[in-house]
Amino acid sequence: MNSSAVTVVSSKDERKRFVDFIYTFYENAEHWIPPLRMDQKKLIDTDKNPFFENAEIQLFMAEKDGNLVGRIAAIIDHRFNDYHNSKTGHFGFFECIDDQHTANLLFRVASDWLRDKGMNKVIGPASPSMMDTIGVLIDGFDKDPYVLMPYNFDYYDRLIKGSGFEKEMDLYAYMVDTETVSLDRMNRAMNIVKKRLPNIDIRPVDLKNLKSEIRIVREIFNEAWKKNWGFIPLSEAEFDAVAKDLKFIIDTDYAHIAEMNGKPVGFSIGIPNINEILKTMNGKLFPFGIFKLLWKKKKLNSLRTALMGVVPEHQGKGIDALLHHRSIQNGLKGENKTESEMSWVLESNPEMIRVAERIGGKLDKTYRMYSKSL
Repeated sequence: MNSSAVTVVSSKDERKRFVDFIYTFYENAEHWIPPLRMDQKKLIDTDKNPFFENAEIQLFMAEKDGNLVGRIAAIIDHRFNDYHNSKTGHFGFFECIDDQHTANLLFRVASDWLRDKGMNKVIGPASPSMMDTIGVLIDGFDKDPYVLMPYNFDYYDRLIKGSGFEKEMDLYAYMVDTETVSLDRMNRAMNIVKKRLPNIDIRPVDLKNLKSEIRIVREIFNEAWKKNWGFIPLSEAEFDAVAKDLKFIIDTDYAHIAEMNGKPVGFSIGIPNINEILKTMNGKLFPFGIFKLLWKKKKLNSLRTALMGVVPEHQGKGIDALLHHRSIQNGLKGENKTESEMSWVLESNPEMIRVAERIGGKLDKTYRMYSKSL
């Protein structure tokens, strides 16, 4: 039996193999959801993904006996390093058979490439940026992941640690459902917040003026998150790209802006969990997947609160709880949304953990980020 060999991905055909690998690798994994192939292609496309205006990437594949057995990307996000005054590289798109030798090889070539570029630390997985899919699932393998959240085999934590990495940060996913949500307690808490903040107003995102709404959300996000682990301010082009992708699945029942005396101070974006539909589409949007997606969108019974922020001077006042409350109320009113995942929440963010627990959230899954000195 030959041992694995790693090659640099350079041609168009190799890039296609790199993307396609996951669809055969996970085809018998009951809870893996095939992401849209066109999205996966775009993520690594240095011409089409605005992230690469300030970043570099190198893809690698591992083969054994002529078969693809693993892949990885080495990534340098120059804005991350400028913002944190660091020389940190990232790894992403890591997939591997349960073989430590193959994993070691993949991490070695990615680390060597980053070291040659002057990096002295590597963090990951981020595929490709810290605002895309990040982390490795370390518990909750018996459930489907929510939209834009990762799923992987349960041996990944062992392989990554076996390659010399240690835990950098855990990210939590909390589940709120119609069974666990404490409506009485929540309504009482909301009344207290509203008494304290009589000038607060929660309104839906206005899809007709999406451009100006995106600007509001971006400004709040960049303010609210600036002290959080792993943060970098999102550029206009990156935010526009995110908005463009989410535009046709966003539901204004679950996308809100909080205003104080008419001035935006917070936002919450919940997205319908389209993984319920993607599960049956094998990563293909065309020819008929698009109709399935649009037709079934309203019938989905789960939701993910994926983005949220409150400007620093108004944090700790209960505005985030008000935003969650509005989405939960709307979900119960429609009677079709029975579950909502709050993800991800940093283990180092006690305030958000408290908010999640206060509204009846139960810790459902844990994802892990890793790091290593080069």
